[in-house]
Amino acid sequence: MAFAALHSPQEWRHRFGADKRPAAVAVGNFDGVHLGHREILDRVSQDAVQSNGRSVAITFDPHPLRVLRPAQAPPLLMTLPQRLAAIEAEGIDAALVLEFNATLQHMSPEDFVREILIETLNSRSVVVGENFRFGYGHAGDVDLLIELSMEHDFSVKCIPPVVRRGTTVSSTAIRNAVREGAVVRAGRMLGRPFTLGGEIQPGHGQGRRVLVPTLNLRTEQELLPKNGVYATEVVVGGQLHRAVTNIGVRPTFGGGDISVESFIFDFNSDITAGPMEVRFWRRLRDEMKFPGPEELRRQIQRDERRARQFFRLLDKFSLKKQSA
Repeated sequence: MAFAALHSPQEWRHRFGADKRPAAVAVGNFDGVHLGHREILDRVSQDAVQSNGRSVAITFDPHPLRVLRPAQAPPLLMTLPQRLAAIEAEGIDAALVLEFNATLQHMSPEDFVREILIETLNSRSVVVGENFRFGYGHAGDVDLLIELSMEHDFSVKCIPPVVRRGTTVSSTAIRNAVREGAVVRAGRMLGRPFTLGGEIQPGHGQGRRVLVPTLNLRTEQELLPKNGVYATEVVVGGQLHRAVTNIGVRPTFGGGDISVESFIFDFNSDITAGPMEVRFWRRLRDEMKFPGPEELRRQIQRDERRARQFFRLLDKFSLKKQSA
């Protein structure tokens, strides 16, 4: 079954109205699709298989805080297309993206269960996290969901938080780690490296002329790692390459807007456009201002040696883990 992303109850009923299979449903923002989210989605997939039903993730766009308290709305870890792609990668059959507008904001918990979970999705299993809240004024919680489930004949499963090295995995904790440049910690909670995706964009040309050839990323993602230099993997032209990536304002050349600029090892392609993805594995250093291009070039060479050494150790660890 091909993954389907529908953007309203009306669109869902038009697509699946004649299909009365039961649904196993996860509800949440799922920003980052981190290890905690993946536990929830995995349970939904299991429930769908057991009931010969459809696995569904309900998510929201925009983030509810953008409507409720805009000044407190967090920068998101993913764009909506990235979020949906990550949900699909977890084996979920379909996603219902609900526009968080005034109508949804004022929907009571009882109406949300009746109109969305039952009448639209035919839910027979609902899986949520311990801190799940829903309905107008966040009046609904897990206890109320369980109470309503008995009225509407569906089961509720509450998944406890995932803890990694003493830290409870959450989108907020990952955002904090990314802001600090702690990409190892962020990756540990995501279960994969923090990633920026977007398109290759033309740079200023100074890197190719006086330093080393680089590719610049234009991304619509809202949260960038802290300015600095990172050991990264870059996907361009469908190929994975190791690299060092600088996030910053290029102070050696007078500063400017923040850029995401990657020097890819042993890369001879003339690619100048197309999709690009940067996966952040380890922070190497702060961004620095150098007296001139030659000093910066020597530092980039040192960065490359450190990054190559890191990836050799990573490969050795991965091989050891596979053979264990």
